[in-house]
Amino acid sequence: MLIDRAEVIVTSPDRNFVTLRLTTDDGLVGLGDATLNGREMAVVAYLKDHVVPLLLGRDAHRIEDTWQFLYRGAYWRRGPVTMAAIAAVDTALWDIKGKAAGLPVYQLLGGASRDGLLAYGHASGRDLPELFDSIRDHRAQGYRAIRVQTGVPGLKSIYGIAGNATSEANQGVRYDHEPAQRGALPNEEDWDTRGYLRHIPTVFEAVRGEFGPELPLLHDAHHRLTPVQAAKLGRALEPYNLFWLEDCTPAENQEALRLVRQHTTTPLAIGEIFNTVWDYQQIIREQLIDYVRSAVTHTGGITHLRKVLDYAAQYQIKSGMHGPTDISPVGMAAALHLGLAVHNFGIQEYMRHGTRTDEVFQQSFTWSDGYLHPGEEPGLGVDLDVDEAGKYPYVRAYLPFNRLADGTVHDW
Repeated sequence: MLIDRAEVIVTSPDRNFVTLRLTTDDGLVGLGDATLNGREMAVVAYLKDHVVPLLLGRDAHRIEDTWQFLYRGAYWRRGPVTMAAIAAVDTALWDIKGKAAGLPVYQLLGGASRDGLLAYGHASGRDLPELFDSIRDHRAQGYRAIRVQTGVPGLKSIYGIAGNATSEANQGVRYDHEPAQRGALPNEEDWDTRGYLRHIPTVFEAVRGEFGPELPLLHDAHHRLTPVQAAKLGRALEPYNLFWLEDCTPAENQEALRLVRQHTTTPLAIGEIFNTVWDYQQIIREQLIDYVRSAVTHTGGITHLRKVLDYAAQYQIKSGMHGPTDISPVGMAAALHLGLAVHNFGIQEYMRHGTRTDEVFQQSFTWSDGYLHPGEEPGLGVDLDVDEAGKYPYVRAYLPFNRLADGTVHDW
């Protein structure tokens, strides 16, 4: 079963997506997600100029061999562009293998380890009343676990708040926690760590007072804190029993998590900007995190992220796979198949795509009573309507950036 055709399809229904579409000589089609938020066209060039010529004529069944060929054969290894491109190929090959076998991908990974995947949604508000309304809305949608993000007094626009102002180019679209805004230049936001550290514990105190002790709550610090600041926040949030505190420090400084671990028992989730098992090697071995946050899309596909999670399982570390709307429905489906199969699943991030995206990508995965399931269709269970995708050409979009009050660029 040879790869006969490889197409890189860029579409922007509600946001930009990059999809690799492989077709075999006997007509089977496999899809892979290659979306890299805010740097999409870098992966497009990597695929079109360097990877696609290598795929034609290869045996589509040889998934591991193809993975090793693309990773080791390039010599220049790792990094988000390379690993997103490899992930797209890998995921598309799993899709093809499932269709050839007449089975959903999770069955090829060993079968289901559970009946469904617990998912969390993203509630946010500029103030407490708006936040409470958002939490109630998410609970009405069936979410059993909720991430809480809120405005900070004195700051105009920060990550993760649905009510943030958007540029005119977005035509009033609220990008919520995925604020890649269409336009020639990125938007500038502001930040004040001391104000944030004062405010956030009072928010969780209010949320627990309103919604009780049982609701699993999550929070994302988005890489903005020093180790000491992160340790203070983790300790301050201990009375509110968080499911996890995410990305409390910049992920490049992995030793920082030693200090955080010494001073708080709040569970830690890290890794959405990691791309390989080698990025995780120290923090898993030293048990400095509790949840692996990588996406199939950015971590070399199903083949490689499975290896990361198998390594993590040795240390009782669970999955918490990245899954907001910068992961296409193809990437989301891949995460669900992997999450259903691995023993150490923890929770799945999930935000629904827009109507236009759902028209471009037809999906078989289901959402019911707070749980996701990838469905029983052969392969990944996602089809791409090429004609519909063609209605939405790529539009340049950037993630914003942060400055402190004195003008210093800060981690966003």
